[in-house]
Amino acid sequence: MSRNIATARTLRPTDNKFDEIKEAFSLFDANKDGLLDYFEFKVALRALGFNINKEEVLRLMSQFGTKDGSKIDSNGFQKAAHPLVAAIKPIDEYKKAFRLIDESAAGIISAPDIRRLARELGESISDEEIQAMIDEFDFGNHGGIIEEDFIKIMESA
Repeated sequence: MSRNIATARTLRPTDNKFDEIKEAFSLFDANKDGLLDYFEFKVALRALGFNINKEEVLRLMSQFGTKDGSKIDSNGFQKAAHPLVAAIKPIDEYKKAFRLIDESAAGIISAPDIRRLARELGESISDEEIQAMIDEFDFGNHGGIIEEDFIKIMESA
């Protein structure tokens, strides 16, 4: 695979991200008129994980919104949001996920962390299964899964 193709693939949002963009628009189109005003647009971008300043929001609305730049439709929202979403580095997302799972902020995902996560997801998992997961993915014998190992797992998925 050429380097350009690999780079292009990493810069394209996944289908799931496209769905998130569409869902964000739909959720924040409060009056269901097919348009977002400045505040709806800013909140929709924030829901996608972007804390963009006023000037940038206004620039995006001017570039992708209605002629007067006061509103943005679904198509314009997608055009504005896609480059932002595409620029997200997966490793940053993996690190965020690791911190969410590592509730004690100990720098390691432990059996209690996995047990809590399974419970929150409504999954039933035995202590033996949890230990088998840790044993399989604890590449450095740390007694749990450290961030570096977690990232390796995620990148191989």
